[in-house]
Amino acid sequence: MAKSENRMSWLLLTIISLAFLCMTSAQAADGVAVPTSAKQAYVTDFATGQVLLEKNARTPMKPASMAKIMTIYIAFSRVSERSLSLEDRFLVSEKAWKMGGSRSFLDVGSSVTLDELLHGIIIQSGNDAAVALAEGISGTEANFVAEMNITAQKLGMTNTVFANATGWPHPDLTTTAYDLNLLATALIKDFPAETYPQLYPIFSQKRYTLNNIKQDNRNPLLYGKNASNNGVDGLKTGYTEESGYGLVASALRGSQRVVIVLNGMESKKERASESRRLVDFIFREFKLYDFFAANEVLVQADVWLGTQPNVALVIEKPLRRVLSRVQRAKTKISTSWSDPVPAPISKGQVIGHLNVEIDGKLEDRIQLVAGSDVRQLGAIDRLFEAVKYLVFGAPAEPVEE
Repeated sequence: MAKSENRMSWLLLTIISLAFLCMTSAQAADGVAVPTSAKQAYVTDFATGQVLLEKNARTPMKPASMAKIMTIYIAFSRVSERSLSLEDRFLVSEKAWKMGGSRSFLDVGSSVTLDELLHGIIIQSGNDAAVALAEGISGTEANFVAEMNITAQKLGMTNTVFANATGWPHPDLTTTAYDLNLLATALIKDFPAETYPQLYPIFSQKRYTLNNIKQDNRNPLLYGKNASNNGVDGLKTGYTEESGYGLVASALRGSQRVVIVLNGMESKKERASESRRLVDFIFREFKLYDFFAANEVLVQADVWLGTQPNVALVIEKPLRRVLSRVQRAKTKISTSWSDPVPAPISKGQVIGHLNVEIDGKLEDRIQLVAGSDVRQLGAIDRLFEAVKYLVFGAPAEPVEE
């Protein structure tokens, strides 16, 4: 009886341990459990939108100063629309001047440029700068918050409610790791550095002096002995007692960019170490594979009764996939169509399919289209070919390569 009880206790302990592991691990794209101390985590590939890792990604959470990314997004939008320029000046109100928490130490009644405010928000996380910008754009912070929420809905951030321009604690303020990832992705995509070199690159500046006060960027991934090689170029940290320590980051290595959202960590040290570890893990485990370019000739199909013997088959969009090393080893790409293809054939006509299988499971089926027009033979030539067919035979059979 004692042995039976011991076995039952051991089984119960094992079940509890496994359950705990499931609760404290993020899920990577290939099903590998990745332990993370963050309460919420969501990591995507920028180019494809593929989810690389997630944990409680749609669980409501407080964004703290990561909410300022929306404040920045709206300001960037004004600059891109040319309704504002970086040289435009904004008045610092008493409300902005009185803001607590992280500050840019603006003087009440002073006039500062939009460029200075953006640097103050992005690098110094200045609450005073955020309120001054909000009031300068919309007249009042409340009006600006209304625009923040409208913009959030347009971006698909359906589980987000902004209550101020700063992320200052408020009972109505809420978001998710998923929504913050959408926002960060949109900011990078809508305001690319090559088009707006004066905007997004601010995020990678390590320090800034405003009002004769020098402050360092709070993003821990911009520092350390490997900082120059980790590819991190943004975005924003956040902390309140309620939210814990969080970080929205993006990193570019080679042609691959990832967007990372972490939240709910216990300390600055933990945020720094955990974010560095996950960035390295993602780039080590997942690669962006460029299989085929748009309109690249994949195969030649035989043509029946056409003015040319074959036609090139292409895909209209590039085939790119982010895969783990395990997934890549188990990936099979094949083509299928009915051969020969009867003329006439129009360029862009769907002829067959490109099949992408991973570990024996069909993951994608992409249309193969004709790369050019092929005219039909004249009546006499068609008759001649038909006679050949009757004599020698040339049955159409599906082709797989």
